[in-house]
Amino acid sequence: MGLRLGFKVQTCAFALLLFSLHFAHGDVSYSFPEEMRRGSVIGNIAKDLGLEASRLSSRKARIDTDGNDKRYCDINLSNGDLIVAGRIDREALCGDKASCVLKQELTLENPLELRHVNLHIQDINDNSPQFKEELIEIEIRESAVKGARFPIEEAHDADRGQYSVKTYNLQKNDNFILGVETNSVELVLDKEFDREQLKEISLVLTALDGGSPQRSGTVVIHVTVLDANDNIPVFSKAVYEASLPENAPIGTVVVTVSATDADEGVNGDVTYDFGHISEEVRTIFVIDHKTGDVKLASTVDYETTPSFELRVKAKDGLGLTSYAKVNIHVTDVNDNEPIIFLKSIYNPIAENVSPGTEVGIINVQDRDSERNRQVRCSIQQNVPFKLVPSIKNHYSLISTAHLDRELVSEYNITITATDEGSPPLSSSKTVHLSVADVNDNPPVFEEQSYSAYVTENNKPGSTLCSVTARDPDWRQNGTVIYSLLAAEVNGAPVSSYLSVNGDTGVIHTVRSFDYEHFRSFKVHVMARDNGSPPLSSNVSVSVFIADVNDNSPQILYPSPEGNSFMTELVPKAAHGGSLVSKVIAVDADSGQNAWLSYHIIKSTDPGLFTIGLHSGEIRTQRDISESDSMKQNLIVAVKDNGQPSLSATCTMYLLISDNLAEVPELKDISYDENNSKLTFYLIIALVCVSTFFLTFIIIILGVRFCRRRKPRLLFDGAVAIPSAYLPPNYTEVDGTGTLRSAYNYDAYLTTGSRTSDFKFVSSYNDNTLPADQTLRKSPSDFAEAFGGCDDSPEVGFGVRC
Repeated sequence: MGLRLGFKVQTCAFALLLFSLHFAHGDVSYSFPEEMRRGSVIGNIAKDLGLEASRLSSRKARIDTDGNDKRYCDINLSNGDLIVAGRIDREALCGDKASCVLKQELTLENPLELRHVNLHIQDINDNSPQFKEELIEIEIRESAVKGARFPIEEAHDADRGQYSVKTYNLQKNDNFILGVETNSVELVLDKEFDREQLKEISLVLTALDGGSPQRSGTVVIHVTVLDANDNIPVFSKAVYEASLPENAPIGTVVVTVSATDADEGVNGDVTYDFGHISEEVRTIFVIDHKTGDVKLASTVDYETTPSFELRVKAKDGLGLTSYAKVNIHVTDVNDNEPIIFLKSIYNPIAENVSPGTEVGIINVQDRDSERNRQVRCSIQQNVPFKLVPSIKNHYSLISTAHLDRELVSEYNITITATDEGSPPLSSSKTVHLSVADVNDNPPVFEEQSYSAYVTENNKPGSTLCSVTARDPDWRQNGTVIYSLLAAEVNGAPVSSYLSVNGDTGVIHTVRSFDYEHFRSFKVHVMARDNGSPPLSSNVSVSVFIADVNDNSPQILYPSPEGNSFMTELVPKAAHGGSLVSKVIAVDADSGQNAWLSYHIIKSTDPGLFTIGLHSGEIRTQRDISESDSMKQNLIVAVKDNGQPSLSATCTMYLLISDNLAEVPELKDISYDENNSKLTFYLIIALVCVSTFFLTFIIIILGVRFCRRRKPRLLFDGAVAIPSAYLPPNYTEVDGTGTLRSAYNYDAYLTTGSRTSDFKFVSSYNDNTLPADQTLRKSPSDFAEAFGGCDDSPEVGFGVRC
């Protein structure tokens, strides 16, 4: 006989339920059944949140879970649909909880935005009712009276609500009916046993859920009829409550259950065991069959399972049982370090970003609860970055100063997260950030200016010098290219003189230089990098040309042989040391290459005349005697001081006589037409200025006689140095050449010659010259050279004081 307790069953089929509930702050909720196929659409989250589906990809939209690595749903970036990403089993996720909600987060960037998504998982009828055992053994005394109740452990259905166990059916029999109450199932004795007639009976108990179609589970109840055991064990409490810290050691006694049996002997001996619990829970807890101590068999984790519900069974010696419930609440301990997630990072970052730029997004999570999950984030010191709190455990990594890749090219930023537990736990994460180069440094030359030295007559293409510029930028921004700035040197483009290697900065000569043409010039070299836009800097290079002894001395006076007949008259009364004549020579070189020395290499009478080593002045070494030959020829060599030395020679003709008329060879000299013309021009000039010139001579003679000075001797045949002997480039040399135009000599006319020329002579009695020039004398030197302006007449020619 079976007793059936009816439950209200919902008969409408449960189809896909999708709806959205919008909350404040832009949150959204979806409700849908478990076990949906992967890829099924839950809803359009872009539409429900008012987002532009076209911008989901650019804003890096993604679904993040709260510390759970398993992904249950995802977002379609093309249309904004929220789709199922993996199997969703309500029973595995929420167990016996009445409500099953998965909390997800929709994260968007640019700007950072965080939306909460609540997924309400609805139960479907995917589990059948199950009994703990396939066979239930019950021993009943034959003394049991009608109406006696024998508890049966109810079936368990993992589904909830209408899909849980709703009804029980007992196989039809004569002895028992089914008694069902809120939390128990009992066999109710409807007809007393007669052990002599019936010793045992097997019944089938079926549990049905409220699904459509219904699912069921069965168990076989085997009843053995015994002699009388009319009392069942009774627990001290129907429900036991216990608290267990999650860091409790294995073996900890969580709770002790206790049951008593009024029977005596074997009928009163009570043993304990677990009722229907999952295999997972059986690995966590064990029960002492004798004492009823429920002990911890393995560690528990509050973050995984915050509570446990156990069924405990008490059984006496003859098989009568009773049941109680044990609720174990796991208390949180600060045993989880904060976890730092790098959600987004802009790497590398340009060195010219302005302070306050967001370069990354950090998320921090702690699986603990309450204060144990409150986290503070900090960043190491001495880096130009800081963390700014954002939305719900999110932080923005912000730059705080200008970056310079040339000083620091990369940063290892250590972020530390510390919770507020006791003791606090912390964790760190290092973010590697590279700084991208920007062309912000121009090339800088190693020197402010360069000087290069090259000797004249150099070979074209020879290396002159090298310039080097450094650019601290990277790659093409730091690649330096050299070039000459467009300019002119002595009227010609600089490229016709020098060239520069664009890669190495080595400067080469293009042509051969001539020191006598120009001695120095300046060019500018530009160093330019390969950045965009390129940066550049300039440096000046001064080129100095060194002299080479490549010019022989040039004798200006006397003129080279063959040009004209030139001779000097030496008075017979000339004393030793008297100035007779002077050899004038110049050298186009400079420095020691232009230091000239004069030597008499051959003479008619070697002991009669001497020449100043550096002045070129020819003087008598002794007094002239009657026995000396009238005609004296001197061959003078002029050498420079170069290495090797170059030289030139000339011949000096001297006549020892007081009057040209005494020289027979000169009386019959015929003059060509040019000489006659020159004499004619001179006579005309003299006639034109005769009055002034005669007055000048009278004044000079008067002054000389008044001062008792002997009259100067005017020598026939005096020879002059015409201006034609002086090349234009030797008239003004300002210390760099060998002849100064300021050193001029007085002019005298012969008394009877028609071909007299002008004569320019200067007196020197120093045999050495300063190192910086060849010829240089002050006016006082001239006076000293001739013994001052005294009464002694100058021999050979006169000098104006």
